[in-house]
Amino acid sequence: MSSFPPVLPGPRRIVTTHNEEGKAIASVDVVAPSFVRFHSSSVVLIAIEVPGMDGIRSGSYWATIDGLPTNDNNSTEDGAARTVGEYGLVAPGVTNFRYTDLAPGTTTPMHRTPSIDYNILVSGELILINEAGEEKHLKNPGDAVIQKGTNHAWKNPSATQWTRWATVLVDGTPAIVGGKELGFYMG
Repeated sequence: MSSFPPVLPGPRRIVTTHNEEGKAIASVDVVAPSFVRFHSSSVVLIAIEVPGMDGIRSGSYWATIDGLPTNDNNSTEDGAARTVGEYGLVAPGVTNFRYTDLAPGTTTPMHRTPSIDYNILVSGELILINEAGEEKHLKNPGDAVIQKGTNHAWKNPSATQWTRWATVLVDGTPAIVGGKELGFYMG
């Protein structure tokens, strides 16, 4: 496990629903823990250190698992507690809204999901590294990267500051290049 302390505070997560009269209310208003090192069946697992990947923490804001259109508007289940496929990222018929914290100087493994990913920088700086070696530096909160099933890695260029970004992964058909399907890959 990582020796890095929980520097970034857990993000606040608000979920709205309807009361018995049909009026909009907030049904959930919580701050996710900055990280959890283990899973207990009595704890809703919202944030974890990624096993085998020191300096990377990830958590769920919400996931829909019933296809599109989703029926979540008629469900009382907390979407942050749902299990989503391999590595908790993407599965058929699923959308997944996550956040990731990356320790100073840390680089993720190269990886690819068969999904469209909307990545938005929240704090710190982040470098997108494409499979061809191209790098794109995100410096301002709100900078975004839309990935279309591409192989990539992320790097925190800071020597002192943690980075956080939010991602919405939407299940998609794998990219096909030169007749070859480019599906899930975790390097």
